[in-house]
Amino acid sequence: MVPQFMLIAPPIDDPAPYLARFAALAETGALAVALLNVTADSDASLKRKLDMLAQPLQAAGIACLIAPPSDPRLVARLSLDGVQVSAADDLGAWVEALKPNRILGVGGLKSRHEAMEAGEKDIDYVMFGEPRPDGYLPPLSQTIERAQWWAEIFNVPCIAYASDLDAVAPLAATGAEFIAIGPWLFDAKDPADMLAEARRIAKSSVMERAVS
Repeated sequence: MVPQFMLIAPPIDDPAPYLARFAALAETGALAVALLNVTADSDASLKRKLDMLAQPLQAAGIACLIAPPSDPRLVARLSLDGVQVSAADDLGAWVEALKPNRILGVGGLKSRHEAMEAGEKDIDYVMFGEPRPDGYLPPLSQTIERAQWWAEIFNVPCIAYASDLDAVAPLAATGAEFIAIGPWLFDAKDPADMLAEARRIAKSSVMERAVS
């Protein structure tokens, strides 16, 4: 199975410069999920900015998520598809607030035990290897090990974070259903072309694994 991709967007204050790039990323057909992050000083401003960014993505069938807001009801009011919480959040409360109508993913998992505890809840995915709030990035070898372990045993999908293009091939070979690409994608001259290349790399890695 060739993994699909999740975009972890950078913090965005002004959506306008990103609209064309988001539309181009959607057109690649590689994205399944986007985790959006906007700065806003009011709920009205938050909704306006998220509407602008999410529209080309949701129109292409891409689920749009955010970090947990202070009020879970805001997710529906913003017309978003779900939330990615941290293992440190009150997962039970978020399951109660969002399921079954919204997507609920869990990141910030520091151990196998935390991942297994999260997987026992009514969640849609676990994520391994993403940068932590303090900037720490788990080593790629650990992300590969966790993703492979999870993919081989559990039914809940997992997302493995790729810190650069070179990480895509080994992560695709783990059997993870999704690969997350971070804000570094926007450092490329053509982010959509880089995403398409990431998908080609992932497909090649999966095919090589299948025949080996």
